[in-house]
Amino acid sequence: MYITISDFITEWKNEAVLTQKVLDSLTDESLQQQVYPEGRTLGRIAWHFVTNIPDYLTEFGLVIDQVQHSDEVPSAIKIAETFKNISSDVVKAVEGQWTDDALKQIQNSFGRQESNATIFMGLMNHIAHHRGQVTVLMRQAGLRIPAVYGPSKEIWMQMGVEKPPL
Repeated sequence: MYITISDFITEWKNEAVLTQKVLDSLTDESLQQQVYPEGRTLGRIAWHFVTNIPDYLTEFGLVIDQVQHSDEVPSAIKIAETFKNISSDVVKAVEGQWTDDALKQIQNSFGRQESNATIFMGLMNHIAHHRGQVTVLMRQAGLRIPAVYGPSKEIWMQMGVEKPPL
């Protein structure tokens, strides 16, 4: 839970670094990877959570620029660049528009009464959820997975560990 805007910004920036590493690892070819034939592609999932950030925050009272043409999945580079810009815009919007007291305010959030701090946590969880989906699809697409909350298989191998610890 976030008590201060500074708490949120610190975690936002830390999570943005992890997400950026994942998005920077995508290729245009990998964007077509699907779990099953009717499922969303890796590109659609990544573009969804990137473009959803300003939509989500606008829903809860922050003024932040929306992503144009969010229905069309762009190149891998464009997805990564858009996330980088949005994550910076989020910091500016939150610091400029909300105070620590605003985190305590209660709003209707998808049918539940929640504090703005809890709503922010929901956004973080939404991104982490989809980032996990993206890394699984990256593995299926044959891409190298960057370390997120710990070393990936490739990083373990670079460290000389053939079989990661259980």
